[in-house]
Amino acid sequence: MRAFARDARSMSKLSIRVLLMVAILGLPAALWAGTDSAASNSRPGLEPQAVLAASRAAVGNTPGDYPMRDRQDRVVRLSDFRGKPLLVNFVYTGCFQVCPNSTLVLRSAVNAMRDRFGSEQFRVVSIGFDQPTDTPAALRNYAAQRRIKDANWEFLSPRGEDVAALARDFGFSYVATPGGFDHTLQVSILDAEGRIRQQVVGDAFAAEALGEPLRQLIAGRMFKDSSGFADLLERVRILCSVYDADTGQYRVSYALYIEIAGGLTFIAAMLWFAIREWRAARTERRLAAR
Repeated sequence: MRAFARDARSMSKLSIRVLLMVAILGLPAALWAGTDSAASNSRPGLEPQAVLAASRAAVGNTPGDYPMRDRQDRVVRLSDFRGKPLLVNFVYTGCFQVCPNSTLVLRSAVNAMRDRFGSEQFRVVSIGFDQPTDTPAALRNYAAQRRIKDANWEFLSPRGEDVAALARDFGFSYVATPGGFDHTLQVSILDAEGRIRQQVVGDAFAAEALGEPLRQLIAGRMFKDSSGFADLLERVRILCSVYDADTGQYRVSYALYIEIAGGLTFIAAMLWFAIREWRAARTERRLAAR
């Protein structure tokens, strides 16, 4: 009985020690979790409705012609990219997940559109908004790491004092956080005159979302600047392109060709009928004159 009481007292002391150790070791973790939660709750961020409103409000704008430096440290301006439709997005090179992933998705979409529309039909610009970190050298490394070798895709570094105005012109929202930046994921589609025609907002820039408005801009520009029958055929070819969600590529849709052929056949038939009726009426008049 005494042995049992002695064992019980030993177990009680051991339990108390264990509880004390757990409490001591667990206290810093509990304090860390509480601090982390508090920091998360107080962390600045973007309000989705305000972000979307700012993005939509930029449609119709012609962004300012701010000087920027390309990857070779040459001074360029957005006006240098006019004459063809332009896709513009914002990145920061210190981002380790969202920006690289969205850039890779955009690269895939651009490749799909290049295959169908041609490599010279539109241009792409990515602007590094984290200044002074996003230097021409940093953007050059960023593009190389994403294996972007497209001759018509440039990465530009603006002046630090121009970033806020440039972002406002494009309806791009960003805010600094302890982990980097919260920012809008968007691609702005500009026409050949440098005016924002559409915003594609989201975390995936599929060829389908970008391709349709871009296809219309390319075809419209070709119609406006058409210099011959070859341009007309190229415009028809682009208009007959449709996105195939199964392959992620563009393919030819013969529906428009059939409509055009049907329309031409109808016009030819009506013309033939009119000529036939005109000849018949002339013959009747000749017979009546005799």
